[in-house]
Amino acid sequence: MAGMQYADGYGPVAAPVDRLLAPSPDGRDAGSASWLVTWSETLEAHLAYIALILSIACITPLDSLVSAHSGALFGLGFLAVWRYGWGLAHFVRSNIYRSMVFPKMRAEAEDAMRKSAATLGDQHVFFLVTSFRIDGDTTAAVYRAAFEAAKRAPGGATVVASIVEMGDQRLVKSLYSLICGEDTNVRLVITRIAGTGKRDALAYGFRAISRQEPTADDVVAVIDGDSIVPPDLVSKCAGFFRADNSVGALTTDEVSRVHGKTKFHIWYSLRFAQRHILMSSNGLSRKVLTLTGRMSMFRASIICNPDFVRQVESDYVDHWRFGRLKFLTGDDKSSWFWLLRNRYKMLYIPDVVVATVEEPPSKYFLPAATQLMVRWFGNMLRTNSRALALGPSKVGFFTWWTIFDQRVSMWTSLAGLAMVLLVGVFETPFAFLIYLLWVLATRYLLTLMLFNSRRRVSAFYPFFIYFNQIYGSIVKTYIFFHLNKQKWTRQKTTLADSRTRLQARAREASSTLVHVIAIALFITIVALVLGQLAIPDASILAMAYGLDPIN
Repeated sequence: MAGMQYADGYGPVAAPVDRLLAPSPDGRDAGSASWLVTWSETLEAHLAYIALILSIACITPLDSLVSAHSGALFGLGFLAVWRYGWGLAHFVRSNIYRSMVFPKMRAEAEDAMRKSAATLGDQHVFFLVTSFRIDGDTTAAVYRAAFEAAKRAPGGATVVASIVEMGDQRLVKSLYSLICGEDTNVRLVITRIAGTGKRDALAYGFRAISRQEPTADDVVAVIDGDSIVPPDLVSKCAGFFRADNSVGALTTDEVSRVHGKTKFHIWYSLRFAQRHILMSSNGLSRKVLTLTGRMSMFRASIICNPDFVRQVESDYVDHWRFGRLKFLTGDDKSSWFWLLRNRYKMLYIPDVVVATVEEPPSKYFLPAATQLMVRWFGNMLRTNSRALALGPSKVGFFTWWTIFDQRVSMWTSLAGLAMVLLVGVFETPFAFLIYLLWVLATRYLLTLMLFNSRRRVSAFYPFFIYFNQIYGSIVKTYIFFHLNKQKWTRQKTTLADSRTRLQARAREASSTLVHVIAIALFITIVALVLGQLAIPDASILAMAYGLDPIN
């Protein structure tokens, strides 16, 4: 077949044509969300939430905490200024970027494409799509979108399908034939691996692209097997690389198509709304905090760099307790760190939206959220220390401080709850009621701020914001001391461990020990701030060690 290559030597395979050109059924995506999701975004739902806040305020003795504990007020006030001040900074920066800075960047990118088209020609675009154990409807939608976007690339395109299963190969080839046809400027390269993980799939794909000998001006869109790109992806993104030679990669806004219950629809939509604001804020510094594996675009010269390929394929960190800790997940953090270390700009394109098909790893919300948080936060924390080690002079102060805040926020988010628990248990139970009112009011203000990111927000967002802050912080503190915990939610691939069972148990025990010590120290500091514990003076210390008290 014209335009089709087999990077691994596999020949053509006949494939049936079944529903390949039909739009993917929406019975399980965002369109299938229950009436509760739709109702939660209405004015009536928000009025009901406001009524709840007012009802609790009417029965809350607001003067009880003031008279009972000034230490709690000081601690909560300090945390509020810290956390909400930092959140407000992101909000302001996000609006500056999207309303003032990015429109100029967009104009420069389009101008660069027009001026360079006559002298440099149009860029060739590579689409690298990795697929493994994704349902057929989603795979069809993903490759259909990739081929449609590739057809619109003025300089031609090559779609590299890095797959494992023969069924996916048949499906991809059938879609290519139906959408691109014989007379096309789109080539298809198929590379198959043994299902040893996404890092290997990416590395094989990178090397397949290198064998195509791309020019330094070409770009590569790295797309996950559950991400549906827009048809105008190339025209909206490729120009940024020509406008600024220091741009190494970019990523875009995302929306979710969720296969799951109502709670998952609301949770994912909240995550992406918050992501849009944070990405825009960091986009102002030209250094986003992650090059998401869902869809990020790179310079082809970076993708073909052997050092970059090695970093993605076999990344690791050296840890004082775990030794050499190889990365199983977090390939997007590996590519991000390589570009950060080499001082490339990493842009956020807020006016391009990629749809991601979300398949929760469990039908129950808490187990699914836990699995995903362990993976997400583990990837973040395993890369965090080495990114901080680069220093603010190399990374940029705001970006460096944001990375540092990832470590601090997991404790500050829990500090307020810890203060209220100590005051409520040992001093006044009214602290719980006042804290409830505080949570409902402040998280609703955060929800209203998300109207700046999305046209509709759910009245259930405040509950999920609080869940993400508290339960997410608990998971972060756990994974911070158990960085060896790595697991894909879809794949069964694992890393081999050469340690004996006794050594593994000793390592797990040491992780638990330092975690418990950290929690004890955290609670002690909170109690000291509240005045429930006093720092012992010299005479008490002398008595504790059997010495004569100092007069």
